[in-house]
Order: sequence, then structure tokens, then C-alpha cells
Amino acid sequence: MLVIGEKINVRTKLYADAFKERNFEPIKDMAIQQVKAGANMLDINIGPARKTGPELMLWLVENIQSVVDVPLCLDTTNAEAIEAGLKVHKGKALINSTSADPERLALLMPLAAKYNAMIIGLTLATGGLPRDANERCALAAEVMASAMEHGVPLEDIYLDPIMVPINGQQEQVKEILEAIKLFRELNDPPMKSVIGLSNVSNGAPEEMRGLINSTFLTMAITVGLEGAIVDPLDSMIMQSVKTTSVILNQSLYCHSYLETS
Repeated sequence: MLVIGEKINVRTKLYADAFKERNFEPIKDMAIQQVKAGANMLDINIGPARKTGPELMLWLVENIQSVVDVPLCLDTTNAEAIEAGLKVHKGKALINSTSADPERLALLMPLAAKYNAMIIGLTLATGGLPRDANERCALAAEVMASAMEHGVPLEDIYLDPIMVPINGQQEQVKEILEAIKLFRELNDPPMKSVIGLSNVSNGAPEEMRGLINSTFLTMAITVGLEGAIVDPLDSMIMQSVKTTSVILNQSLYCHSYLETS
């Protein structure tokens, strides 16, 4: 299970200020905390970053990889910033993300090919959110076709079914589980998938969010989910990942399995 730490995000004022001031200390502390908690990749979300995106992403990638030995998920709509990060990234990066929109595919698939990077493919087009699992699979096929056209191996693609809040779109949550299962049938070896987990509990009371997140994550893993952008400092989420792995016989049971990374 690919656990992608979500905490270094421009939407949080602490990190927005740190990005602006090039203050690495809070970013450093959070990077280290997330990896110690079990994240094996870190999402670096700088938002659109239209003016200073390339320089900011380069600065972040170089500094973060100087203190933690994990790959990074480069999260921005600024393709120039993504390329700046890819140029200095050590190891195999993950681009977050392209959609099935032809313009976005033409912009980002060549970068994935050029820098041997993985890429998240959102099952999303200009027409809005897909209505069901079948529409998600049709959009996934467009992402896969673009990957093959540009020479990106399908094993480097993570399909994203677009997580929506159960509060207001409850019927779609089941369709997302079905899509994760169907994605695996689109190719041999099976296609991988990833979700932004916290979206499922958006709008729910704070005291319910941990339960909703961890329950959905467990269900998604059992139908084939291979990656999730999560809060690794949430012990309930990390315990769910470890317990599901044991129950599915993917890791060895011992009384202390919750203590291992």
C-alpha cells in the first residue's frame, strides 16, 4: 500500500507562509514526522503557484529530499513547476496529476515519459464528474491510451476515481469502490489506483471523520486500492492500513504488528 502523506499543503496557513518566506523549518519537521509515522511518499501541494512555481518546487524538492529518503508526489496545476521539480528529484517521482482532458494529457504525459515519473490519472473530463463506475473506466481508458502513445509504462499510472464526500453524494461512494475494482480488469498486470482519502468525509462532523475515512480505506483496499493520499499522523488510518494488510495475508501477523512501519 502506497501511503502518501498529505500534510505539506499550501491550503494550510503554516505552510503557505513557509512557502512564501522560504522558511524550511516547519516543512522539514512535518516531512520527518510523516515519514516516521509510516508515509512512504510525501505529497507537496503548492497550488497553482503561477508566478514562482518552478523556483518554489525546485527549492522544496531539493530541501525535503535532503532530510527524508522517500520519493515525492509533485502536486500543482503548474506544469512548469512540475518539470522544475522533476529535474532535481532523486528517484522516481509521482506527478499529481493529469485528467482525461486531451490538453492536460498532452501537457503532462510527455513529462512523465521524459523524466521516468509515475503519474496520477484523474478519471475526470471537461464535462464534470463521472456518473458511475463505467464512466470512470471509460475515462481511465483514455488516460491509458495517452500513456501508451507517449511511452509511459502502464505500471507507472495510478488511476484516481475522484473521491467525493459521502455527505451529499452517498450513492457515488459505492460507485468509486466499484470503479477501483474494475480498474484492475483494464489491463494485465492490473492497473493501480489511488484516492485522496480525506475527501470522503468532507462536510461530516469532525468527530466522525476518522471513522468514515478509516472504514472507507479498509473497504477500498479489499477491492484493490494500491495508494492513498492520507494524513499519516492519524493513528486510526495507519492502524487500518496495517490491519487490513494482515487480514489480507499481505504481511505477517504478530502481536506487535501495529508497532512496525
